[in-house]
Amino acid sequence: MGKLMTTGQMGRNRSITGYLFLLPSFIGFVVFTIIPIIFAVGIGFTRWDSMHPPRWVGLRNFQIMFSDSSFLVALKNTLVFTFGSLPFTVVLAFIFAVMLNEGIRGRSIFRAAFFFPHIASIVACAITWQLLFHPGAGPINSMLMALGIQNPPRWLAGTDTAMLSVIIVYVWKSAGYYMVMFLAGLQTIPTSLYESASIDGARYPRKLLSITIPMLSPTFFIVIIILIINSFKVFTMIYVMTGGGPGRSTSVLVYYVYTQAFRLSRYGYASAMSLVLFVLVLVITIVQYRGQKQWVTYMQ
Repeated sequence: MGKLMTTGQMGRNRSITGYLFLLPSFIGFVVFTIIPIIFAVGIGFTRWDSMHPPRWVGLRNFQIMFSDSSFLVALKNTLVFTFGSLPFTVVLAFIFAVMLNEGIRGRSIFRAAFFFPHIASIVACAITWQLLFHPGAGPINSMLMALGIQNPPRWLAGTDTAMLSVIIVYVWKSAGYYMVMFLAGLQTIPTSLYESASIDGARYPRKLLSITIPMLSPTFFIVIIILIINSFKVFTMIYVMTGGGPGRSTSVLVYYVYTQAFRLSRYGYASAMSLVLFVLVLVITIVQYRGQKQWVTYMQ
């Protein structure tokens, strides 16, 4: 009996030790995540400029929001950015992963090269692309004019091309990260499936369509969810490259929230917009989870 008690005490001691190691992270999570979220929800129903006590306004912030043309433009730009960058990022990451999963020479070098933009400083990348996209002295337009194009795009300086330019940079920077996720998924596909398909006379395109893509559907599902969430949160790239301009052509929700909160001191209104952003992302994620049964195939 004494031995059993000693074993039980040792188990409890190990559990307590584990919880003590987790305690600092848990405290940080509560202080820097849970409490700010609760605070933001409450502030969203008030008018507050940080200089005076919050004043309860109920749903007034939300009524103002949906009659605010700048908010509606930011919402539209966010949707355009998200669903404009999503297909290109997913397809490019998938193609890179399939190529680098083969036994090509220098595979490790190519993997590192494709992944490097993701770990590079987003500010440095944004400034570099600003120089590349410069409408007059940038190397991209210089090359286009050398090829005979007399009026090349104005890229970041044009209201009709600024969002496209930001999407190009975002896809370039993000594709390497999702490529790694696809590579991990490719490693889980049994080689016996490809061997059986080869015996039946299937060529590479048929294997890709009938084996690789269906077996990677769980990875596609996770990649799409993460990509949508990250796209809705885009801020630094917009802040550095365009500042929401020219005009309002690249103003997205997070940038507009930042403008209202930290430039105009409309913290209540900004918190209300952040709640709308949260609900929008939540609804899209729930719809995706509900619809995954229609196209996601899980290995048994």
